Amino acid sequence: MGFEIRDSETGIGTIITIVFERRTTGSVVCPACGALVGVRDEKCYTCGRANPGLWGFGPALRKLGADFGFVPLVIGASSVLYAVTLLMSGSTIFRGGGMLSLLSPSLPILLLFGASGAIPVFTYGGWWTVLSAGWLHGSLMHIIFNMWALRQLGPTLIDIMGPARTVIIYTVAGVTGFLLSSLAGRYLGGLPLPSFLRGAGFTVGASAPIFGMVGALVHYGSQGSSMVKRWAMSYVIGAVIFGLLMPGIDNYAHAGGFAGGYLMSAFLNPMTRERGDHLLVALICLGLTLLAIVASVLHGLPLFR
Repeated sequence: MGFEIRDSETGIGTIITIVFERRTTGSVVCPACGALVGVRDEKCYTCGRANPGLWGFGPALRKLGADFGFVPLVIGASSVLYAVTLLMSGSTIFRGGGMLSLLSPSLPILLLFGASGAIPVFTYGGWWTVLSAGWLHGSLMHIIFNMWALRQLGPTLIDIMGPARTVIIYTVAGVTGFLLSSLAGRYLGGLPLPSFLRGAGFTVGASAPIFGMVGALVHYGSQGSSMVKRWAMSYVIGAVIFGLLMPGIDNYAHAGGFAGGYLMSAFLNPMTRERGDHLLVALICLGLTLLAIVASVLHGLPLFR
């Protein structure tokens, strides 16, 4: 028996269902190897995994994994955060700078919600911002471009990797992208280099984790799907050209995100099916991201008093 509040766009209803749907009898699929095990078995007799029934929540977790709604979740959460940072920025959102700077939240507000970069990470000690920065955006055009790219790439990667592994790739790629950008900003920012090679003092945007999705698609394509690889590489080529020609593009975040996504795809092996373990890790990734945003707000509030 389950009590469900359904939201087909975000999968929130499915998550709520898990709290109420718990099986105590029958067989379930082991999340590690796929063998049938008893829901109360202490270990899987095929692979040795402890508690393969996941305390009776295994079937509900599999249902969640089949309908995670990750792309709408990212678009919805990013849009809400953008609107909140915009409203809290006051009249500063109307400063000049052309179309690319239209409706830009103020830097102090972005810092409050978890902007990353060399200064937040190394000067303020906000190491957790490598998790939160990918959900924030610096202007209207910034979020439109990123959400459009996510809408183009996300469903394809979910079809290939599964929703849970896509969440893992997205999260890890954001961390590697913003970490590389912060390191470059720390150690290369003061050198006489072109601006696109100096890293970032401050950085936000979903482009780092999105490039992780591209990296994962390139890896998958290299395993045998030349069409997917060519399609993904067209994004890479366009982004490299754009990053070299346009000011303010965080190329290190893109490169780090791409590398993180490629390596995570290799580690997770897209040629194998998604497991229940992946879903647990994906939920942990989303939980840590939420905690990172909360930590940024709590850490920054004293500065606004």
